[in-house]
Amino acid sequence: MDDDRPRLTIGLPRRQVALLAAGPAGALVVFYVWPFGSLIVEAIDATVIGDTLRRSATWRTAWFTFWQAVVSTLVTVLVGLAPAHVVARYRFRGRRALVGLLTAIFVLPTVVMGAAFLALLPASVDRTVWAVIGAHVVFNLAVVIRMVGAVWEHLPPDMEAAAATLGASRWRVVREVSLPLVRPAVTAAAAIVFLFTFTSFGVIRVLGAPGTRTIEVEVWRRATQLGDVGGAAVLSMLQLGFLVAVVGWSSRAQRRFSRAVDLRPAAPRRVARTGSERATVFAIAGVTAAIATAPLVALAVRSFSTPSGWSTAAWSDLGRSEVRPGIRLGIDPLAAVTNSIQTALWATAFAVVLGGLASLAIASAGRAGRVLDVGLMLPIGTSAVTIGFGMLIAFDTAPFDWRASWWLVPVGHALIAIPFVIRTTIGVLRSIDPMLGAAAATLGASPTRAWAAVVVPMLWRPLAVGAALAAAISLGEFGATSFLSRSGGATIPIAIERLLGRTGSLLQAQGYALATILAATTIVLVTAVDRVHDVVGIGTERS
Repeated sequence: MDDDRPRLTIGLPRRQVALLAAGPAGALVVFYVWPFGSLIVEAIDATVIGDTLRRSATWRTAWFTFWQAVVSTLVTVLVGLAPAHVVARYRFRGRRALVGLLTAIFVLPTVVMGAAFLALLPASVDRTVWAVIGAHVVFNLAVVIRMVGAVWEHLPPDMEAAAATLGASRWRVVREVSLPLVRPAVTAAAAIVFLFTFTSFGVIRVLGAPGTRTIEVEVWRRATQLGDVGGAAVLSMLQLGFLVAVVGWSSRAQRRFSRAVDLRPAAPRRVARTGSERATVFAIAGVTAAIATAPLVALAVRSFSTPSGWSTAAWSDLGRSEVRPGIRLGIDPLAAVTNSIQTALWATAFAVVLGGLASLAIASAGRAGRVLDVGLMLPIGTSAVTIGFGMLIAFDTAPFDWRASWWLVPVGHALIAIPFVIRTTIGVLRSIDPMLGAAAATLGASPTRAWAAVVVPMLWRPLAVGAALAAAISLGEFGATSFLSRSGGATIPIAIERLLGRTGSLLQAQGYALATILAATTIVLVTAVDRVHDVVGIGTERS
């Protein structure tokens, strides 16, 4: 085959494909591989490893991280199975709204969910491990409902019907027929929930008691407050080892629990027939909706609540640097909003440009494209704290002392957002009929001109979807920003965490106001994505 011949659907020569891939591949090497390698090098020190692993505090932190993640995962799965079954099997008014609400909550920034539970729970429960677990459960319900429900709706309904005709009750049919068949999906959902709760950062920072720390939070504390960079690097590697073990276990468990079954196209959802069936469906849907909406309602309410009564002061004073003459906030909430918008705009631009180029290269490059695709997905599998920490270590010496550069934070956000831009774009590129390019070539168009005429018009909608996702990710990103932001560069999540940690009802009300703004903005962006293209199920960064 001639090397200069156009290769795949979009008809670009191999030389031009390499040029398309150069930017995304270079960004991956410089801003992910290099920082991650620097982190590993920092951790490979026998003395530092020994000192860190001999500390009892290290293992207390690891044990707390593990058991709260296990409990959070078990409760999330138990709470999510009933609505997963109802959403998969029944048609009822408000079903689509319920699924959309749960998905919107899943993509909310973790710091917002922490603030929402802080607003919802009584003072006796605030800043306890049970508050943390509750926030984790609500946050991750969508994972169980969507993943398990997606399999449940494809199970052949005649198996359940046959068991019912033999006298089995509805719950016995679910327990003995349906659940064993969806067990691989339950295992996969549990593994994802465990990964999210094991690497919890924003929720712990907002809801956890002063001495309550996951490994993720301890990495941040050691690197930024104690100056123990080596110890923080060792903890990052310890966390990575845990995560690799969990992923390996979940893969084996899924294979072990898998059963051959004749999956069908999704059967039409039925309407509940009997009175008890209708009551059960609406009770499960209603309780699930209440669990999902209560924290968000409490968040908005608390932004107007002060000890002296209802007030809009928290909102009207967002632009002030002093709450009273001579008493300064220490943070400018309005400046944080401005910083977040500017950062999100740049991060979105970086993510759309690099993600778009990467999608074009992946769609054209065959096996090399698959390698690039997998490489650009790696930041999603790495915690945002690890990414930020790696950048902090890698870019701290001349001539690459970029820690104070304004563009480093949006680049960190873009690194996490690029995979979502690729996922929304690559499917469209692969579905383009190659005969369109051939037809343009027969009319005398060069390969590049044919590509521009056929492909470019197809990109605008998926890139718009990717841009909305990238903006939502950037606005809510907390983990990497905690390492990379500098004085005067606080974003909304940083400002929320600081305000909620201050004493004074007005300061905390301003934190709730900012969290309300961020929650509303994220939900609007996700709703826009859902209307443009049905991609909300792919999820986002849980920093």
